[in-house]
Amino acid sequence: MPASTSSGKIKSKIKPKQKLAFDPQAFLDSAGVARKVVEYRRSEKIYSQGDPAKTVMYIQRGGVKLSVVNEVGKEAVLAVLGPGDFFGEGGMAGQPLRMGTATAITPTTLLDIEKNEMIRVLHAEHAFSDRFVAYMISRNIRIEEDLIDQLFNSSEKRLARTLLLLARYGKEPQPQKVLPKMSQEMLAEMIGTTRSRVNFFMNKFRKLGFIKYNGGIEISTSLLTVVLHD
Repeated sequence: MPASTSSGKIKSKIKPKQKLAFDPQAFLDSAGVARKVVEYRRSEKIYSQGDPAKTVMYIQRGGVKLSVVNEVGKEAVLAVLGPGDFFGEGGMAGQPLRMGTATAITPTTLLDIEKNEMIRVLHAEHAFSDRFVAYMISRNIRIEEDLIDQLFNSSEKRLARTLLLLARYGKEPQPQKVLPKMSQEMLAEMIGTTRSRVNFFMNKFRKLGFIKYNGGIEISTSLLTVVLHD
């Protein structure tokens, strides 16, 4: 009997192992069996239109341009993404091939996550799933706003809004003041106008003190007045 009592006391002191809380950021900052950290040089292609859609990417550092090219070779820039953004998720919705091209616009570090690993983590970890869903909803809202911008706003307003979005205005406590070097051709493709119009408005913004050229494009929050002005 004493031995049995002693055994019972010992058992009562043994606590079941507690599962460590899942940290979404730790997952997105680390490599593993089904995910890897990959670095790209400026202007290096990450994937091309028509490639197999097998992975999802998360930007740890740098910037990425998403674009499509039509049958006659005309390119349209769909988005420019930065740290904290996901892209290439179309394969999770059944797209077998990439619908566009992704290109690094600065030296860029990505977490490349295999599709099945991404699906597994989304099902198993609610914290990660909540973060990913919130991101996709916010990007859907951005796409709707881009469409409204194209339909109803002048090219001047569209350019001002695009520059502010590239500076991550409203998305982070401290917006990025200096954008990486970006051609006026790319800006024209993003807002659906000509390079000459972009050049005209960029010179106007510079004269008004809304932007400066300082190894890149330095954005002032006063540029917001162009967007808000009727």
